[in-house]
Amino acid sequence: MKTRRKTRSFSLALLLASLAAPVAAGDNPVVVELYTSQGCSSCPPADAMMHELAARNDVIGLALHVDYWDYIGWKDEYADPAHTKRQQGYARSGGRTMIYTPQMIVAGQGDVVGARERELMALIDSHLAAPDSALVTATRSGDALSISVEPYERAVRGDYVVQLVRYTPMKHASIKRGELAGHELDYANVVESWDQVGQWDGAAPAELTTALEGDLPAVVLVQVAGHGPIVAAARVE
Repeated sequence: MKTRRKTRSFSLALLLASLAAPVAAGDNPVVVELYTSQGCSSCPPADAMMHELAARNDVIGLALHVDYWDYIGWKDEYADPAHTKRQQGYARSGGRTMIYTPQMIVAGQGDVVGARERELMALIDSHLAAPDSALVTATRSGDALSISVEPYERAVRGDYVVQLVRYTPMKHASIKRGELAGHELDYANVVESWDQVGQWDGAAPAELTTALEGDLPAVVLVQVAGHGPIVAAARVE
């Protein structure tokens, strides 16, 4: 059985070849979203795991601080209502009626409650071993970002959203009140913004350009619309 290597050259010949041949498993990094809060006493172990995930090349770890713990005495400095809405979207798509912290969503699909390292690593490994269905690359030139999306199989056809995520690699918090009062905590890969920058039908290679200002690191994700699986991800080069 033949395998093919991913390439950053998007010539017509290579694109046509990619549609006809299977792709090696594990070439896309696995996206892990951690839903957390500075007001959640059970979150620090999961926050610590995010530091480990942030150091891996085969994982894109992203910490999304939610705001629904703010009422108990400490307002999370990094919380964003949009993060809560995203977590609620996952709950609806998964047929769940409640949200909680800490929760890790892996590749937009499986979720892990709390800081269960073995369960999380097994889920990450299963996604790394699975065949990829799409590839996204993102290259920066000044304040412009060029994004290319390529399907590996015609069966990838569907409704996808292309998303741009900006994050801060490390943030510190001195928590004065609430369940974690008195704690000094460092948070890895804190999400600052999460924006949809395009759509893709999965049927053919596509390219788009969007603005990318400032120095914050960025990643691009391709996800099934409606909080479905994340089929491709890339760090901005």
